[in-house]
Amino acid sequence: MNMAIRMPRIIKKSSTTKDVPKGYFAVYVGEEQKKRFVIPISFLSQPLFQDLLSQAEEEFGFDHPMGGLTIPCREVVFIDLTSHLRN
Repeated sequence: MNMAIRMPRIIKKSSTTKDVPKGYFAVYVGEEQKKRFVIPISFLSQPLFQDLLSQAEEEFGFDHPMGGLTIPCREVVFIDLTSHLRN
């Protein structure tokens, strides 16, 4: 099964800074192999996403290894959690 089919429309895999539209930002997600996603800025105000940010702060502080915001959770967990945020 192709995971891209199941991904919410507002979360996109992304590879360059050029493809981050206004009102969105990029995050890196994963435990070992990090994948880059572009998500709406509105997620920042959601309690579930704020919990992820707290975990990122505990694990990385302000020194993120990918040079951007890194979320330390499995990709499938991130996709599931953020699919609930868009409803």
